[in-house]
Amino acid sequence: MEKIESHHESPKADLTSDLKAEEHSLEANDEKSREFATTSVDSGGDNVKKTKEPEVEEWEYVTGFKLVAVISVITLACFILLLDTSIVATAIPKITVDFHSLNDVGWYGSSYLLATCALTPMSGKIYARFSTKYMYMCFTALFSLGSLICALSNSSNMFIVGRAIAGIGGSGLINGSLTILSACVPLEKRPVYMGFLMSFAQLGIMLGPLIGGALTEHATWRWCFWINLPPSALTILIIFLIHVPDQTAKRAERTSIIDTLMLLDVPGFLLFAPTSIMFLLALEWGGTKYPWGSATIIGLFCGAAGNLAIFMAWEYKRGDDAMIPWSMIRQKVVACSCGVNFFFFAGQIILSYYLAQYFQAVRGVSPTLSGVYLLPGIMSQMVLAIVSGVLVSKLGYYLPWSVASGVLATISYGLISTFDPDSSTGMWALLAIQNSVPQQDKIPIGMALVTFSQMFGGALFLSFAQTGFSSAMQNTLKEFAPEVSASTIANAGALGFRAVVPPSSVAGVIQAYNNSINQVFYIAAGCGVGSFLLSFGMGMKSIKKAKVVEPAA
Repeated sequence: MEKIESHHESPKADLTSDLKAEEHSLEANDEKSREFATTSVDSGGDNVKKTKEPEVEEWEYVTGFKLVAVISVITLACFILLLDTSIVATAIPKITVDFHSLNDVGWYGSSYLLATCALTPMSGKIYARFSTKYMYMCFTALFSLGSLICALSNSSNMFIVGRAIAGIGGSGLINGSLTILSACVPLEKRPVYMGFLMSFAQLGIMLGPLIGGALTEHATWRWCFWINLPPSALTILIIFLIHVPDQTAKRAERTSIIDTLMLLDVPGFLLFAPTSIMFLLALEWGGTKYPWGSATIIGLFCGAAGNLAIFMAWEYKRGDDAMIPWSMIRQKVVACSCGVNFFFFAGQIILSYYLAQYFQAVRGVSPTLSGVYLLPGIMSQMVLAIVSGVLVSKLGYYLPWSVASGVLATISYGLISTFDPDSSTGMWALLAIQNSVPQQDKIPIGMALVTFSQMFGGALFLSFAQTGFSSAMQNTLKEFAPEVSASTIANAGALGFRAVVPPSSVAGVIQAYNNSINQVFYIAAGCGVGSFLLSFGMGMKSIKKAKVVEPAA
């Protein structure tokens, strides 16, 4: 087996050569594209069957200056995305005051995540079908447009729309970054590069609360979205100038619009999107805007269930051409990896949103100091991302780190749920997917499934958390401050309630806030348990044993 590597490029290489190379990329891909062997993992995920192996050739990976440039670009994109995710958490209390919209807090996060997860499965098909480079630029532009709308919003509804558009862009950035990384770097080296990418990208999470808190406190929360525009523009420029390799051959034959829509499984998307929206609307409105037994809520649940049945039947009929291929879902390693990401990200997003609420509403600290209090957990994640990446690359096994993350997450969420007003201050599932998906052209779809699981878990459980928080607030206010109505607190916002309730009732409202947020953290702890249990299904496999071969004719 002879390894084929691209020639080392000088940092002074003329970028116009990359642009010219882009013009011939479609033809070159047809000649140079390599596919993984038809290695199939059975539904148990334990037995690996290999078909006959003809001539063995490895994928032509990127090296040298071009690799540095590509990794830098996708790291910048992930940095922007994670900055946007974390910067909102400390700004939300101020936003609820400006828009008098405490009951919309869940939608500030779930609208972004819902839009992301609704389009993420299709983004995998888009990257598998069209140019990675230009699709990546389009998703970045959409993310920028959403940020611009948020910065200019004059109502809660307009802000939610902006977050949804940004989420559509974010769906392609996450999956695109992972797809590009998979195309550029061999499997056994990906843990190191992924650890590098995620550790520096998580600087966005670390800096987000600080920057968001400072801007919210000393300027305006709108700057939390204005600052996304220059880096996004730079990302588009760099992507345009650099030749980005495609994961698979993008054939140039002309197809009709109908054929293209079917290849992307647009009908599946049109069935899945309203299913998700109706389900989350029912969760968001139930018990707050409408009673749980109202015709509106029951109708939304029934509509979601009916649409889901049609969607599943359609996807089953489409087989491997489906937006969410059944052949992947049936693999235990793939299903459990998606489940781990589903629960783990859900717990993380609940923590990021409601821990900021705790510090500002219960402890009464400033948005800036709230961001400082969030740093310990963020910094530990950043350090461990690098360390675990190196260890996975050296040892070859990802399962121990996934199990450990579930245990630590559950313990931390459980401890946080014990906070009271006087408390003292104090991913390798992606690799499992890449090691289990048999064909190179299925990698973008596999990455899309993982990203979809993360975002859908976040959107779903953030709505669960908001529903639980609103219900708990109504009950705890009756116990600790019966003279204060829940609607008064909701309209005042997390930072404004102290100005609208009688001084004698402030302590009771704070205790009600504290107890309600603690119940939300119970949900996060449950997510940690789910992540821990499902991680055992990812399989004790070594990424060093994966082999790239030419498929049989």
